[in-house]
Amino acid sequence: MSASAPSFVLPRPFLKWAGGKTRLIGQYQPYFPKKFKTYYEPFLGGGAVFFYLAQQHPSLQAVLTDINPELINAYCCVRDQVEELILLLFEHQSEHSKDNKEYYYSVRSRTYKTDLEKAARLIYLNRTCYNGLYRENSKGEFNVPIGRYKNPNICQPDLLRSVSSLLAPAQIEVRKFDRVLDFATSGEDFVYFDPPYYPISSTSDFTAYSRENFKQAEQIQLRDVFAELAERGVKVMLSNSNCDFIEKIYSDSEGFKRERIPKLIEISASRGINSNSCKRGKVKELLICSLSINT
Repeated sequence: MSASAPSFVLPRPFLKWAGGKTRLIGQYQPYFPKKFKTYYEPFLGGGAVFFYLAQQHPSLQAVLTDINPELINAYCCVRDQVEELILLLFEHQSEHSKDNKEYYYSVRSRTYKTDLEKAARLIYLNRTCYNGLYRENSKGEFNVPIGRYKNPNICQPDLLRSVSSLLAPAQIEVRKFDRVLDFATSGEDFVYFDPPYYPISSTSDFTAYSRENFKQAEQIQLRDVFAELAERGVKVMLSNSNCDFIEKIYSDSEGFKRERIPKLIEISASRGINSNSCKRGKVKELLICSLSINT
């Protein structure tokens, strides 16, 4: 094989994403349903659960959605125009190597017109910004500072090609999470929610992942969507903070019929982002599963 020949790389998240689930798949695996036809992920983010399930279920029908149009555009471009996207990313990589700080902030402040240019910008910023955070100000402008990377891997052509193949049959759209109620209706459907986590301290509030915050009212609305799906027999799984508020709303018979109250499972996770370095490390999260999850 020549040095320039493409090599096969297992599909995995092509974006760094705060709260990504790649390292937790092993703990989630026992709770994934064995049989289902259509998979829905309404808070797509890095998509780690999708990438795992799609490789375990080759005929998987997937509906991948998120409220963030920049994120969804990036996924669509990886799926539909991967070779053109790779060329743009190589250009970013070349320019970044000349003067990384000046180039980073020029790209961050620039407005791009085409979908491909916007997708390349998002991936470039994601690979070079601080901790792979996605954060917008009130004007919808990406405002994360540059990270401290000596040689960031901006363009990963083999990974992008393998991801493109896996995404090929997927339906990918900008959509609010509650729209899943229009589509998931039976035990043949599996929905995994990975919302912005409910903050457990003032330094862990990363709910403003877009211009729209995700506070208590939205968490309760999400609980109600979970309950409605569970009532229909849909297989539902949700990740969130291990805190009194989340535990209460998912253990409360006011939100669920008593016989439908879901299972709450403690998961051990690593926290890599906190303004206080002493608070980084192992934390407990909740994995919340409808009672139909293993039927």
